[in-house]
Amino acid sequence: MRTLALAALLCLVPLVSACGDDSTAAKDGDVTVVATTTQAADLARAVGGERAHVVGLIPANADPHDYEVRPGDVKALADADLVVRSGGDLDDWLESAIESSGTDAPELTLIDHVRTLEGGHEHAAEEEHADEDEHEIDPHWWQDPRNAETAVTEIGKSLSAADPDGAAAYERNARAYTAKLRALDRAVAACIDEVPAAQRKLVTTHDALGYYADRYGLEIVGAVIPSLSTQAQASAGEVDELVQTIRREGVKAIFAESSVNPELERQIADQSGATIGKALWADTLGPAGSDGATYLESIASNTRAIADGLSGGTVDCALPD
Repeated sequence: MRTLALAALLCLVPLVSACGDDSTAAKDGDVTVVATTTQAADLARAVGGERAHVVGLIPANADPHDYEVRPGDVKALADADLVVRSGGDLDDWLESAIESSGTDAPELTLIDHVRTLEGGHEHAAEEEHADEDEHEIDPHWWQDPRNAETAVTEIGKSLSAADPDGAAAYERNARAYTAKLRALDRAVAACIDEVPAAQRKLVTTHDALGYYADRYGLEIVGAVIPSLSTQAQASAGEVDELVQTIRREGVKAIFAESSVNPELERQIADQSGATIGKALWADTLGPAGSDGATYLESIASNTRAIADGLSGGTVDCALPD
């Protein structure tokens, strides 16, 4: 078995983990940030450091597609100095909560600043989004670490505007985290390059890994739920067609996601002859102590799982102990 040492990733775990649902656990800071998704909250913590009290609305390992606003979310928004949204249909439920809270805090919608994909086509960050159907824009932008780098820069700007006295600290934190993102991106690319090109064929629960596949040269063969949202349902005909596609393409492994029940994926694997790979961190980060508790850890974990599954276990990107 070949072992690809990702030594650079040893330094990629930040000191603060993204635990989600942490409105009471977060320490006091000079500025209060309310973030929607677990990824947005984790990036905000990385930039905010000691000066920011970051409240993540969505708990760890929860599906943001079917999240329901709670009274505590409205209260958190009312106290916010800055609201950070991931954007797209992952957190469009925030509109009613903002209206109910009466907050006048500035909002940063990260998807408006990153490179986006729609039907496999790239869109520049500055293009007008208002006239586009939001369901056609893939909202899972963070699966490309280069987009996370852009998001970190924008968070730093917004934090500096909300807390000018902390501008130097935010800039410092953003630079340090950007260095980690770039090291991660290089390590992931090197790892996926070890998988034979003919085996880089990806099947996941739903269309959540488009940015990752685009960045690292993977072909998305299909999805159990052929939709950008987990709220869609696969028909029996679509499942049968996916089974045939997996057989025809010689896909070695299919991947469930951490926040969904993997029973259908198991059935498809049994019927197609593929194996089930380790569950991926797709729409959410994991709880503290898991291998997906932070953004950096989630990308590293997914890479280990994908490389192992698609190569039939011949490429090992496991982190050193």
